[in-house]
Amino acid sequence: MLHCTIIFASLVYQGCISGHTTCPWTKPRAGGGPSVVPLAGLCRSQVGSARTSPARRQLPRPASLETSKQARSIEMTKVAFLGLGVMGFPMAGHLAAAGHDVTVYNRTAAKAEAWAAKHGGAAAATPRQAAEGAEIVFSCVGNDDDLRSVILGPEGAFAGMASGSILVDNTTASAEVARELAAAGQEQGIAFIDAPVSGGQAGAENGQLTVMCGGEAAAFERAQPVIDAFARAVTLMGPAGAGQLTKMVNQICIAGLLQGLSEGMNFGLKAGLDMDKVIDVIGKGAAQSWQMDNRAATMCKGEFDFGFAVDWMRKDLGICLAEAQNNGARLPVTALVDQLYAQVQARGGKRWDTSSLMHLLAND
Repeated sequence: MLHCTIIFASLVYQGCISGHTTCPWTKPRAGGGPSVVPLAGLCRSQVGSARTSPARRQLPRPASLETSKQARSIEMTKVAFLGLGVMGFPMAGHLAAAGHDVTVYNRTAAKAEAWAAKHGGAAAATPRQAAEGAEIVFSCVGNDDDLRSVILGPEGAFAGMASGSILVDNTTASAEVARELAAAGQEQGIAFIDAPVSGGQAGAENGQLTVMCGGEAAAFERAQPVIDAFARAVTLMGPAGAGQLTKMVNQICIAGLLQGLSEGMNFGLKAGLDMDKVIDVIGKGAAQSWQMDNRAATMCKGEFDFGFAVDWMRKDLGICLAEAQNNGARLPVTALVDQLYAQVQARGGKRWDTSSLMHLLAND
């Protein structure tokens, strides 16, 4: 069966690349000549099994069959980006690299000027100036109040945006402020999408963020190809606020997982186990997680001076706990972990990675 599949895929590959008019995987372009449809999307049942095994040879794919971010973002859009922190700076850079016309704003003007010098875009003095003429405005700031300050008011982004434009907010904020800004935008004919991200600084730098969105479907469909520039996955979760609620679920899961991972790693060290072997073995079983793959080894070494800061995690958990008061959800483990992070802060770990829960166990 595999032999037949490879022959079939090879014939399709050769016929499509040659542009043969009888090839069922080509269709005429408006200007004449065939347009290639990706083989993977049409023939998954025939070739899917051959792709899953590293021992099986894959057919080389020509550039015309690649579904890269650059290919998905070929239509240039005028955009603005507000907030150039550890996340926003590289995210805005990916937008520029994808070919979009980017104007940036940052509260510290020197950082905006540095971004413009590196990426070739423009720096604006106010959010309003950055947003003028932009089809899509992105924001990635600290909290609800920061968000209101760059969007509302006479110098806020909404003041410079035209009817029919879209504001995509990548801040991790409350669902309440998302709904508030969506309503304010609607009065001006501006669509608002709350679009918090997961993946951390590394995800932002590598353009591999997961983006969870809340808003109207029509605005999402327009914005998604642009968001793709810095994302590995972009999903509409529901109406305004749904993106932020989904991010809360994400942070609740991470908080409990990190405490369990800290306890497990500390237990192994106290038992005198070879922790490299332990991590390798249990990382192949049900205990495997992103946190284990990327943090367990450094936790065992007591290294925490990198990654997602405890200060930011406490802000996020505070949002989760406040929302739980509204919807009646019980979050006993989340509340406990929040207090444990407060102890990490008291030890000088405000900027330590969230895996620093381990420090409390290893140093008591």
